[in-house]
Amino acid sequence: MTDAEWVVVQPLLPVPGWMQSKGRQPEAYCHRAMLDAIGHLLDNGIKWRAMPADFPPWDRVYAFSAVGAIAA
Repeated sequence: MTDAEWVVVQPLLPVPGWMQSKGRQPEAYCHRAMLDAIGHLLDNGIKWRAMPADFPPWDRVYAFSAVGAIAA
């Protein structure tokens, strides 16, 4: 994701609970890294478990995605 794309997308994402002083722990992975991983998955048609090591763990990316939210 380019910096210009990130400027457009970032305001559309929900604010993490820890940033709203709700007492939650900070998230372990950056939203931009999560979106890059989802983009890689969609672009290359790979399986979740085949996510390259350059990205966050597949199960965290899955939980972050809409698919993970629907399946939970």
